[in-house]
Amino acid sequence: MKNLVILLYTTLSIVGCSNSQNKKLSKNIGDVTKYAKTITADELKEALYTYASDEFKGRKTGEPGQKKAVEFIKNHYVSTGIQSPIAKGDYFQEIPASYFSGSIKDSENVLAYIKGTEKPDEVVIISAHLDHIGISENGDIYNGADDDGSGTVAILEIAEAFKAASDKGHGPKRSILFLHVTGEEIGLFGSRYYTDEDPIIPLTNTVANLNIDMIGRVDRKHENNRNYVYLIGSDKLSKELHNISETVNKKYINMTFDYTYNDDDDPNRFYYRSDHYNFAKNNIPVIFYFNGTHADYHKPSDTPDKIQYDLLETRARLIFHTAWEIANRSERVKVD
Repeated sequence: MKNLVILLYTTLSIVGCSNSQNKKLSKNIGDVTKYAKTITADELKEALYTYASDEFKGRKTGEPGQKKAVEFIKNHYVSTGIQSPIAKGDYFQEIPASYFSGSIKDSENVLAYIKGTEKPDEVVIISAHLDHIGISENGDIYNGADDDGSGTVAILEIAEAFKAASDKGHGPKRSILFLHVTGEEIGLFGSRYYTDEDPIIPLTNTVANLNIDMIGRVDRKHENNRNYVYLIGSDKLSKELHNISETVNKKYINMTFDYTYNDDDDPNRFYYRSDHYNFAKNNIPVIFYFNGTHADYHKPSDTPDKIQYDLLETRARLIFHTAWEIANRSERVKVD
């Protein structure tokens, strides 16, 4: 019995030490789990079947389908009572046609936010691109359900989870900006406009960017292990951000993180190919969440019926938990 007591005491001491080394996760642990559970496969599916429908005509930048997409996103924020950081009722960051290459028409990013309770001037940005590649010459619609309808609807659900927490008096210490960018498919234009031309919240006050681009499917490599996600960039600028990401995952989700595409020598160069890069080039720590490419990538067959909604739910909850932790730490994430 004595030996058992000693063993238990030692075990508890080790656990306590481990928690101390991890600088403890946020308070209200039970609450954060409750809010994460408001992110559901059913709601993600309902939103994506609309957002990636033929009605949106492939959401090509500047075209009527993309205009319908930004209205869909805006209306979601209005209906849930989530405000814009631009002005009351104004969720669109206008980008003139002259900013784009070629014959692209004017377009817009969509912004919404939840103001921080203690450090409102500091912001965690969660981003995804709202556009896709439109309609082919023979009339095929590229619905882009995974690319990046999955990231778009994930942000909408994550935003709802933060709003639910805020309504219960558990709003994040730092502000959360939900940033839906246009023009990704034609060269990361929307995110570049935000970072280089008109950062609504100063980049010096931007703590981190969590970018979501394709998180609703499984690639060939992981057909027998679907509980995974590729992480890119988490340790490029901040080892602390990388460690937070790992700790949060182990505590709440326990998903396999695949860092294959994080390699500096990765021939795909995915680190440079999505919207997080425009933040990273400005020395802002980033994490890019990605399920890898698949047979329907950039094809009309990327449709909402092929999304694995339970997996999309899990990945969205992971990103919510990670954003929650970053937003609620006593100190902002350190840049190496």
